[in-house]
Amino acid sequence: MPNIRSGIFYKAAIVLGFFLSSNISHAESMPSDKLKKIEHIVVIFEENRSFDNMFGLFPGANGIFNAGAAAHQAKRDGSLYQFLPPVKDTNKKPAIIDPRFPAELPNAPFLIDTYVPQDQATGDLIHKFYQEKAQINNGKMDRFALLSDAGGLVMGYYNMTKSVHWKLAKEYALGDAMFHSAFGGSFLNHSYLVCGCAFKWPGAPERIVAQLDAEGGIIRDGQVSPDGYAINTSRSVNFHSSHDTDKERLVPQQTMPHIGDIMDARNISWKWYSGGYADALNGQASTLFQWHHQPMTYFKNLAPGTEAQKAHLQDLKDFYDDIDKNTLPAVSFYKPIGQLNLHPGYANITDGDNHLGDVIERLKKMPSWGKTLVIITYDEHGGFWDHVAPPKRDFWGPGTRVPLIVVGDMVKKGFIDSTAYDFGSILKTIEERFDLPNLNDHDGKAKSMVNFLQ
Repeated sequence: MPNIRSGIFYKAAIVLGFFLSSNISHAESMPSDKLKKIEHIVVIFEENRSFDNMFGLFPGANGIFNAGAAAHQAKRDGSLYQFLPPVKDTNKKPAIIDPRFPAELPNAPFLIDTYVPQDQATGDLIHKFYQEKAQINNGKMDRFALLSDAGGLVMGYYNMTKSVHWKLAKEYALGDAMFHSAFGGSFLNHSYLVCGCAFKWPGAPERIVAQLDAEGGIIRDGQVSPDGYAINTSRSVNFHSSHDTDKERLVPQQTMPHIGDIMDARNISWKWYSGGYADALNGQASTLFQWHHQPMTYFKNLAPGTEAQKAHLQDLKDFYDDIDKNTLPAVSFYKPIGQLNLHPGYANITDGDNHLGDVIERLKKMPSWGKTLVIITYDEHGGFWDHVAPPKRDFWGPGTRVPLIVVGDMVKKGFIDSTAYDFGSILKTIEERFDLPNLNDHDGKAKSMVNFLQ
């Protein structure tokens, strides 16, 4: 498919600059025969749910009933709680005990639906870099309640049997060993999705840099790690709210290669679509538009006003238009706006679930649907517990297990894949399909998702 950028000199500069970068692995990712049949890859990136929170009851999957000792949360001294800490409603400032939940919940997973229906939001839960690492507790998965600002809510799960998510997983395929790439929240995991890396922030103001003790415990939390990487929620100097008046808190422009660069270098068309993006770009952002969910805007070569930004970063309306006209690029990323992304605190399950159904039904009407692969996953766990210890990769992660649904006519039907994946596997799948080099070791060592294909 032709690249939507134009200008021979621009393209030459991208190609030359990309392949001269010292950060790039030059190993080629050759497509298998199964991958060669795919014309479109669509990645739908939802928000803040662990696998057990949404799919803990899914038949045949590694769910809640396999949790064993991890199902019971521990105090700091290692002893077990008799009852979970009271559930807090963090939507209130300051947080209060949520009256919808019993004061004494047994120290075990519990069904949220019993107390709060799926069309209502619960409180949000802390989901930050150092906190999640401590909650995982070297794979014991037993300190989620201890270190959460939402108390026992961490152990809640849903009965999703009537949901679109569940129906898609049953009709197509489910991955029950997908882990979000980096400890912590949405911001860092979005950067991992597009560049397999954390954004660099050398010389960040000392007041926003985390301080740790000799054992790695938090003395003072911050947006930036002591060695100069942006780890917790931070917006870009390129693209941010008008309320961000402290410019020292904005992430500087990033120049490392991202997945869009390697696609541009090989003339592979791509777009990142976001709900609410056009309004935000025009200075009329919805209160539920999340600036830190827009990872491509952090890069210098995609800053607002550039030709590349106009070509590649677009709105939900453009996504629908490209679907309806059967003009989707080879690779699409779609980020729903806040109220439709299932994030605890400001979104509920029902609205996001219905929206996913609408998107899939639109995609199914495309003439090219038969050659389209849809990957649906969550950026991170949102602070919710999961019983499966993540594999150990490096300092950055991976973090807790999240849902993964793979949809398409070429997908094995009713399949459950227990291969360990993280977001490097999404990058690797794109790279293998389109004969692209790897960005770095993160995607270079990852496994592609070819196992889902018939």
